[in-house]
Amino acid sequence: MQSSLAQRLALAGSLPRNLRRSAGPVRIGLLAPLSGPSAPWGKPGLEGCQIWADWVNEQGGLILGAQRRRVEILARDAAIGPDETRMAAMELVERLGVRVMLTLGGDSLAPALPWLMTRRVLTTTLLPFDLSPDTPSLIAPAEVHPIFVVTGVEWLAEARPELRRVALCSQEDMLGLPSLASYRAAFAAENMTVVSELRYPPQECDAEAMVTAMLAQDPEVLCWCSSEPHMVHALTEAAFHAGFRGPILSATGDNYHRLVARTSVEFMQDFTFHFPDFDDPALAGTAFFFRQPAAFHAAYQQRFPGHWSAVSWEYAAALDLWHQAVEIAGTTEPLSVLDSMKRGGQMMQVFGPARWYGEALFGIDNALIGNWPVVRVTDGVARIASFRSVLGWLDRHEARLLHEMEALGLLWQQRAGMGGKWLPGAGISPPA
Repeated sequence: MQSSLAQRLALAGSLPRNLRRSAGPVRIGLLAPLSGPSAPWGKPGLEGCQIWADWVNEQGGLILGAQRRRVEILARDAAIGPDETRMAAMELVERLGVRVMLTLGGDSLAPALPWLMTRRVLTTTLLPFDLSPDTPSLIAPAEVHPIFVVTGVEWLAEARPELRRVALCSQEDMLGLPSLASYRAAFAAENMTVVSELRYPPQECDAEAMVTAMLAQDPEVLCWCSSEPHMVHALTEAAFHAGFRGPILSATGDNYHRLVARTSVEFMQDFTFHFPDFDDPALAGTAFFFRQPAAFHAAYQQRFPGHWSAVSWEYAAALDLWHQAVEIAGTTEPLSVLDSMKRGGQMMQVFGPARWYGEALFGIDNALIGNWPVVRVTDGVARIASFRSVLGWLDRHEARLLHEMEALGLLWQQRAGMGGKWLPGAGISPPA
């Protein structure tokens, strides 16, 4: 596992004694939504990267051979339009010379992804359903959205085995529907019955009407899948005002303090999601961000108060792994760094040991998967209730997950068979 400077030096050799400071920085590109409704998936990530870059530069920069190189984050908004996104990617790579491209992925990355892959740009995504054999230099090293959501269902089934009836909703895009398939598989694995399933377009939704329709089927559990932050809040408040008093599952719980204030401490005791605050005692001593997750969280809160979210740390976590690989490889050349990251088939990521995986789902083992936390709001504060093995769940239930993904036309063979175009709920068969 690549988890410490000592281990990196064991692989790369002795630390050079006379490091020279190079005048030119190593440039890192970030191409993600920084405006519009998806900005909460991009802007906090940029903020986290700015802290990461400051920390690296304060320590002297990257070590490349006998040189120290400062790092520089260059960000562009992927929410302006498809042509603008593609041109921004070309500018970052061709004119500005970025060595790695950080992205949210999904619909925001789609306009630029073919060009990035043609140029073999090392690119990271938070949405591994971007992966396919046609994307060899695209990796998902920080988050395996949405497969990790199965851990919350598994935990709830063990903690509350009497709960059997579930109502869920999902937006119809490449953020929402893979989550819907994952939750379907997870509930089926626990013999829980989905009594109501609503799909909604991201731009048009009435949270109160949706919750009313879901509650009409008398569910014991509500699930928001991977709804965007504003919808998580609207749906949760609607459930509170409608009188629901049971567990709520959600992939994310950004700004949960606001939900506690607008509902109640007691109501939010049953809210479970998957992204902890990094001052959580359960993260003490973990091996990332220079072994300082709590310090990273404190620095973020001080510099960007009230902005902490599910993605505040994820782009930076990808950079931490990239940083390790760069210093081992002794170069920022993208394919050499990728080879360094994947050497041995495993790596230490944020929540512990992880393995490069994905051939069955994505056609390529470019997703780094290990443990993931289940987070519960306890006495008004998010705390890790359990760490669960995503790989262990897949060992037992991968066939069930593949079935649900196929039903929604999400397997890589199906997406490839549609010429790169995806339609919600296509449910087509893989090409012969």
